[in-house]
Amino acid sequence: MDNTYNWYSQLEKPSWAPPSFLFGPVWSVLYILITISFGKVFLMFLEKKISFWVVLPFILNLFFNLIFTYIQFGLKNNLGAAIDISLVLLTLVWAMLAIYPYLKWITYIQTPYLLWVGFATVLQFTVTYLNK
Repeated sequence: MDNTYNWYSQLEKPSWAPPSFLFGPVWSVLYILITISFGKVFLMFLEKKISFWVVLPFILNLFFNLIFTYIQFGLKNNLGAAIDISLVLLTLVWAMLAIYPYLKWITYIQTPYLLWVGFATVLQFTVTYLNK
């Protein structure tokens, strides 16, 4: 873990990058929102209230979200992490659009997640560029 922290702390980052300590609390709040809203979506799918095509972007979003940490910090692969975070953003927008006709509140509750992932995408591409 120290090796990973040292690696990331030595990367060149933009002046507007948030301090490292901010990521934990932000993701903690976002994971609560994700658990509530995605849980409702998965429950609706199990109850056959929505189709697989509506739940698919939620599944993909969770997958891409979960592998980001491994790509960025385990593999120490900035380009791979940039591609992955783009897929997190893309599947999140797709998920929000897919669920909107069924439960609008799930789309709305994803807004903080969307804003953070949008910011994180720009940050990751900037870090990738600065450390090529």
